[in-house]
Amino acid sequence: MKYLFIVQGEGRGHLTQAMTLERMLERHGHQVVGMLVGKSRSRKLPDFFTRGVHAPVHQFLSINFLPSAANRKPNMLKSIAYNTFCFPKYIGSMNFIRKTIASCGADVVVNFYELLTGLTYMLFRVPVPQICIGHQYLFLHRDFTMPQKVFGGYEWLRFFTRVTAIGANKYLALSFRKMDDLPRQKLRVVPPLLRKEVLETVPSEGDYIHGYMLNSGFADDVMMWHREHPEVKLRFFWDKVTDNPLTVIDPTLSFHTLDDAEFLRQMAGCMAYASTAGFESVCEAMYLGKPILMVPSHIEQECNAFDAKKSGAGVSADRFDLSLLLSFAKDFTPDDEFRRWVESAESMIINELEIHYKDSDILVNKIRRRFGR
Repeated sequence: MKYLFIVQGEGRGHLTQAMTLERMLERHGHQVVGMLVGKSRSRKLPDFFTRGVHAPVHQFLSINFLPSAANRKPNMLKSIAYNTFCFPKYIGSMNFIRKTIASCGADVVVNFYELLTGLTYMLFRVPVPQICIGHQYLFLHRDFTMPQKVFGGYEWLRFFTRVTAIGANKYLALSFRKMDDLPRQKLRVVPPLLRKEVLETVPSEGDYIHGYMLNSGFADDVMMWHREHPEVKLRFFWDKVTDNPLTVIDPTLSFHTLDDAEFLRQMAGCMAYASTAGFESVCEAMYLGKPILMVPSHIEQECNAFDAKKSGAGVSADRFDLSLLLSFAKDFTPDDEFRRWVESAESMIINELEIHYKDSDILVNKIRRRFGR
């Protein structure tokens, strides 16, 4: 079977999921014929992704959220105005997606939460089956609960998620834990897609806190805490574009640009992990048995943090107060059940992809027999 991936390029989570699924499919004799990745002016596609995938990668301009002046959380009004202004260009992106689907020979499109995929299927009635995959599709599950705090926009988040999946034949909702499938809603709950390198990593307990921030504006929080606790070693990764991959502040604080191999190495050897609550890196930390501080940078990450706390993964806060993390870590116990759940991902997800195609193939053959073709 041939697959085309369409990937939201925000952060590292969807990118590493796409890398992981490509390798899984290849191990089962399938082929990924291309990867279309949504891009924006504010973010550069990480080298670890372009080096790590086998399929040809093509980028297209996509809807994105602009950071605030402090580069911490998205500026919603500015983002809405910007994306409205750019919408004619997004029509061109959707036309590019449509033409690529038609010309690449893919049997199935796998959509990693890219909004323009859903809009393309709505406007052009694309005939190729689409399967959507991501933690966000769990937001559509009847048993998934949103945070109780008044944040605003949860119904908007569910609406946004539904729009990404317009025309989808199936939703594969990545989850921290087992939940019921909803066949009538075409929703299957599956384990997180973690890289083979993560599954093969042997963790150790080091003497430093490892971290990742989606927006580099959170570095001010880290440096403020560091000034009061200079004895604690901190090794953080950020999205800031710098001349050097490593920015050393002093002997106990450094900031790294994104490098997947180095990120995982630092994760494996840390005593605790702090992040902006991206689903992928939280899952990696949980699998390696690391206590987590989650500092959400937008509404989706609020939901990630809330859900991860229900699984006992860590604590959340509105800033990088690493004292909370150190306090939580004292009584933290890793979840072995989560490790077993993750290790079942390949068989479950490949089965869902192959069963869908077989069912579609049976339906096509029935139609052909009915009309004598």
